[in-house]
Formats: sequence, C-alpha cells, structure tokens
Amino acid sequence: MKSYFKNNIVSISFGTTISKLAGCIRQVTIAAAFGIGITYDAFNYAYIIPGFLLIIIGGINGPLHNGIVAVITPLKQKDGGIVLTQISIKLTLLLFFLGLLIYFNAGFLINLIAPNLSDAGQSIATYQLKVLTPCIPLSGFIGLSFGALNSRNKFFVSSISPAITSLTTIIFIFISWFLNYQDTSSNFLTDKGLLAFATLTGVFIQFSIQIWEIYKIGLLRLKSTWYSLRNEEKRIFDLIFPASISSGLGQINVFIDMFFASSFPGAASGLAYGNFLIQAPVGILSNSLILPILPTFSKLRSNQENRELEKKLISTIEYCFLITICLTGFFITYNNQIVELVFQRGAFDYEAVLKVRNILIAYAVGIPFYLYRDLLVRTYYSLEKTRLPFQLSLGGIILNMLFDWFLIGAPTVNFGNISPFNFGIVGIILSSAIVNFIICIFLSINLQNHNIHLPKLNLLKKILLIYLSSAATGSICFSISNNINKFNNIFDLSMLIVLSLAFFIIYFLLTKLLKINNFKLFEKKN
Repeated sequence: MKSYFKNNIVSISFGTTISKLAGCIRQVTIAAAFGIGITYDAFNYAYIIPGFLLIIIGGINGPLHNGIVAVITPLKQKDGGIVLTQISIKLTLLLFFLGLLIYFNAGFLINLIAPNLSDAGQSIATYQLKVLTPCIPLSGFIGLSFGALNSRNKFFVSSISPAITSLTTIIFIFISWFLNYQDTSSNFLTDKGLLAFATLTGVFIQFSIQIWEIYKIGLLRLKSTWYSLRNEEKRIFDLIFPASISSGLGQINVFIDMFFASSFPGAASGLAYGNFLIQAPVGILSNSLILPILPTFSKLRSNQENRELEKKLISTIEYCFLITICLTGFFITYNNQIVELVFQRGAFDYEAVLKVRNILIAYAVGIPFYLYRDLLVRTYYSLEKTRLPFQLSLGGIILNMLFDWFLIGAPTVNFGNISPFNFGIVGIILSSAIVNFIICIFLSINLQNHNIHLPKLNLLKKILLIYLSSAATGSICFSISNNINKFNNIFDLSMLIVLSLAFFIIYFLLTKLLKINNFKLFEKKN
C-alpha cells in the first residue's frame, strides 16, 4: 500500500507539473500578447461559465470525478463500463441543451456578470462566450473519464491532460503573431476571438484523447443494458447533483467577485494573472495530496476502518498546512520579483506589475484555507456526506457578498463608501480567504459526527508554530533579498532560484527545530 501510494504521488506530481509548466508558458505568452487590456479582460468574463464546467465539473477533483471514483472503483470492468456509458450519454445530452441556452443568451449573461464593463468589452465577451459554448457538452464526459481512469489507477493521463489546452493556446498565439508580422492585412483569428477558438480546439483534442484512453482500459461500452446497475447509477447521481450544486454555488461566488471587479479597469486580467501564479503550485499540491487518497478513503470507509481513515486524514492535514503556509510566506516575500520575472515583457508594463503583485499577496494569504477546505470537502465526498458542504456553500455566498462589499468600501448610491476598509480589488480576494476560513472551521468540527475525531488543540498548536516558522523565514530572506538588490539592479531567474532555495532550506530547518515537520529526506531501509 505504501509503495502504491508513493508511485501514484510521483506519477500525478510529474503529470501535473508538466500541465502547470505548460499553463505557465501559456500565461506568459498571453501576458506578452495582451497585457492587462480589454481583450483579455473580456475573455475572463466570457470564460466564467464554460470554465466552471471545464474546471469544476469536468476537472480532476470535481463532483463528476469524485462521484465516479467513489462508485465504480469496487465494480468489475464490465459493470463499470456500463455505468460510465449510461451516465455519460445522459449527462452529455443535458449539457448540450444547457449549451444551447447559454449560446442564445450570451449577451444577457455577460451583462449580468459584468454590468460595469465597457460596451466594447461586453461585445467582445459576448462573441467569445458564443465561441466557447461547445465546450459545455464536452466537459461532462471529460470529468467522468477522469474519474473512470483514476478508479483504475490511471493517474498520469488525467494529470497531464490539461496541458493540451495550454499548448493549443500557445500555438494559436504564435501563429497569429507570425501571420500578422508577415502580413498586416491577415485576419487569422483576430485578437478578439483568438483565445476562445484556441480554448475550444484544445478542449476538443482533450475530449478525443480521453475517449481513446477509456476505450483502451475497457470502460467504453457502446452496448449498454439501460435497466441494469440502476442502483450504482442512482448513487452517482445522488453524489453528482448535490456536489455540482455545491460547486455551482461556489461559482456564484466567482460571479459575485467578478460583478464587483467589473468596476475596476483591468481587474479581471489582474485576477487571472495573480490567480495563475497561486494555482500552479496549489494545483500540484491538491492533485498530489488529495487525489490519491480519495479511493483510499472510500475503501477504508466501506470496510468500516474509521481509525485508519482518521490517522490518514490527520497526517494529510499536517502536511497540507506545512506546505501551504510555506508557500504563503514564499509568495509574500518574493512577490515583486516573481511577477517581474514571469510577466514583465511585451504589453505587460510596470503598472501591470504593481497591480498584480498586490493581488498575488492577497491570494497568498488564502492558500492554506483554500487547500484545507478542498481536502475537507473531498473527505466528505468519500464519506458520501454532501449535505453540510452544500449548506456551507450556500451560506458562503451570502458571506462572500457581504465581505466583498464591505472590503471595497461598502459603496452606496446616496452616501458613498460607508466602510473604512477600502482595499479595492485586493479586498475581493481577502473576502474569499475569510469565507474559506469560516467554512473550514465548521467542516472540521462536524467531522466528529461521522466518527472522525481531530486532535484540535494539538493541530492548532502545530499550525501556529508553522506560521511562526514561515514569518521568521520570510523576514530573514526579505532582508537578504534587499541587501542583494542594493548591489545588483538585475534580478534574474538564477537569483530567484538561489533565494528560493534559501527560503525552503531555512523553513525546513526551523520546522524541524520546532518538531512540527515529520518529512524525511531519506528513509531508513530495514
């Protein structure tokens, strides 16, 4: 079991790292081509609805993925294939009609999401949303196939699959640049539609690869018995619908954030760049720490091994905070250097750097609560207990709306801003961190109702010491960085690598000294 778990972590980490690297190159390319401008701003609004279905429903760790893993993992290959086929056909038809509805109401939806966006921005966003609507029916099968592959311990393909859309976007941008550079009269996928067409093409290629992989492992069954395995099918829908609604409620938070962000020019682009820098390492952590344990949790729960499940969960929580708080300190310490090195070129000027670095700091504060909430929600999925996450997601919408409004000054029509806290776009990000923190508290406490008891005081003590270690490490490395900059005005990749190594080494030693780090570089062999 130990080597199995480690092999899966290595496979997932490698595949996810490749995907994140491709995503990084994509964002750097987009930043150089579009900067913080109207076209990329519009794309971020157009991508909200298709992106929700592709990332949340059609992505790894989404509700479709988790529902399939929980139900078909113990099934035989033939039965698993029948269930997957029946669910896929029904869900694809449902999403097809949803796509048609969104296509014919694209303008209304964009105006609803971004009422303060300029007329030109709304026009571009509406066009891009129409281009992206075919992604919607494709997202269902992609999410189901991720779960089906992982239920058969095929993690690498799922982890590397998102890189396809990133590579497609990069290729489209370079082709467009080359044709326009050679011939200024060329209209090959003009700027306003390029990102949307590239995303659609990448999703279709990803969909085709997933079909082939499912066929190879014998889970593609075109001849299904529609009245067989109804209980398993019902269990999946019982998991999918509450979880999808819960994720949908979370997406409403995105709508709310973007609604308020539309009042700030360039905010959508800035949020996308800052969020990417955070999501790259957090995505690797989420897939590496959480993805392999879901099938394990499901099996332990079905075998009624609650004490073993409890031990694995506590261990994962400790590693979760140990790594995420380290990342928080790292991003806060080197925020300016990271943004300059990654994005400052082409259309991405110094003004954009200043905006994105502040956004990056705000996102960094919320990393531990984001990943911990993700871990707890997936734990509830593995227990097939989705009611509380759903209720908390519903309450989180109201809290997010209040905190968004309050932290950007609480603007009113007749009295202006009535809150003393006006953090602008940063306030919107901090709002999400506060809401995630509150939800984590309720999810943690409620675990005892499912016979899972966390050592709360001991965990709290460790988390506080981890924060202390991160703060001390950040202070030391910030001082070193400032002294280096006094003698060297050029901050390049090699310098960031050296300072990053210094940060992680100091942090590792401090956490070891405080006895809150159980990670071993070398394991003793018996």
